[in-house]
Amino acid sequence: MRVFGKLGLALVCVPASVALAHYTLPEDMLFGTMRFQQQAVTAGQLKVEELTSAYLDRIKAIDQAGPALNSVLAIAPDAMDQARKVDGAKGALPLKGAVLVVKDNIDMAGGLPTTAGSRALAKNLVTEDAHVLSRLRKAGAVIMGKTNLSEWANFRSTRSISGWSSVGGQTVNPHVLNRSACGSSSGSGAAVAAGLASAALGTETDGSVTCPAAVNGIVGFKPTVGLVSRSGIVPISASQDTAGPMTRSVHDAALLMSVMAGRDESDPGTQAIPADFDFDFPGQLSVTALEGKRLGVISGYVSSPEMEKTFARARQVLEASGATIVEVELPNENELGDDEYLVLLVEFKAGLNAYLESHQRPGQASSLEELIAFNEANAETVMPRFGQEIFILAQEQAGLDDADYLAARERSQRLAGPEGIDAVMAEHQLDGLIAPTWDPSWIIDPVNGDMGSGGPGGAPAVAGYPHLTVPMGMISGLPVGLSFIGGRFEDGKILALGYAYEIRSHEAQRPAYIPEVPYR
Repeated sequence: MRVFGKLGLALVCVPASVALAHYTLPEDMLFGTMRFQQQAVTAGQLKVEELTSAYLDRIKAIDQAGPALNSVLAIAPDAMDQARKVDGAKGALPLKGAVLVVKDNIDMAGGLPTTAGSRALAKNLVTEDAHVLSRLRKAGAVIMGKTNLSEWANFRSTRSISGWSSVGGQTVNPHVLNRSACGSSSGSGAAVAAGLASAALGTETDGSVTCPAAVNGIVGFKPTVGLVSRSGIVPISASQDTAGPMTRSVHDAALLMSVMAGRDESDPGTQAIPADFDFDFPGQLSVTALEGKRLGVISGYVSSPEMEKTFARARQVLEASGATIVEVELPNENELGDDEYLVLLVEFKAGLNAYLESHQRPGQASSLEELIAFNEANAETVMPRFGQEIFILAQEQAGLDDADYLAARERSQRLAGPEGIDAVMAEHQLDGLIAPTWDPSWIIDPVNGDMGSGGPGGAPAVAGYPHLTVPMGMISGLPVGLSFIGGRFEDGKILALGYAYEIRSHEAQRPAYIPEVPYR
């Protein structure tokens, strides 16, 4: 249920029918990994109903009140009914005990609109789950609610503010409350970090899973594009979009991926999955996965003395685990920007128009052109801090058969993949690439917009290759992550490398909800 105030910001309201019972669970359970929670359920020590109810109470206490993270946008009216159904289910369910929240650009049946953070889609109620949600539900996951995001996944304006949407307002970082949760999967990252759900789904086009995961101190995995169906997800780019898990452990990410991944007739991208692909991601994890492996450090992402010390500790863990570390230059990183931007603009217009046409509702925009008009007509509430120059530029683009677009797509993917990541890994005989995922989070600035410095995620995003971030440590109370990047469909290998590092590093920390980083 949504209650809109005078300023138009969405306030989460848990309907009375949802929270019929209240269960007090220890924080160790609520902050536990999904694997830990599932073990308690299997042993009869915990019911999914108890876990779901406790998370709903914690959302009220932490997200709406207390630190007021503003990460959870809306609660599914049938959340508790879902939990009871899972408790009563017969037979083994691989995700029994998983209570999830999902980014609000993913279609979810059951009474909640898919808004992409935009007031223009406030009535976008859907009758079918996105393909990925359908798979999760069948496996026993409870889909408890929707998370806030950067409006239109940060693709409306060059001055957008990560974690802000006209539907949900501003999500903040639970570690330091005046700092950004990054985006565009801001709410998913903050919610998992704050112990508001077992895990979450985010989506990424370029950095939108890995950045919020890193700056919130959790695990985030962007799989190979096409490994997870995009059907029922508000699109930006058919070349780069993917959903990905955001979790408190690499094992949890692997388990979710084992359910999420697979072919879908409605998403042609999934047909490229190799016939012999191994979907048993948990089975590929090993504490010895780093032994004998060669990892290339991508130069240019150690930006401060504090980051240098933190990254040096991570390197020591990797080397002590049997890995050989070599310094490498990733070619073509600086040559991708213009081509990537053109590809995103063209594919956004085509993909969004197709999504809106298939989701027509009375009074709802049915094209990008109509969205632009809606935003102009409602500028006071929709565009109070930044505009829609990306929307306008996308509307001006030609179609998917345009020669300039086709050339840009071919060139950018070639430079990022075969002549970029693939080439450097072959030259140095590498099993993966590593680098700090992102600098510590920046102060939320409603005037100037985002000030993040960027990370190594551009090349794997354009190439469509897997990218994992794992907590690497803390700098001034702010988390930073370590990235593992691999080749196309090397998802299992990358998860295994990150798992072996995680097991030996133990760097994840619970948020302290500090108002600001103190000056010394």
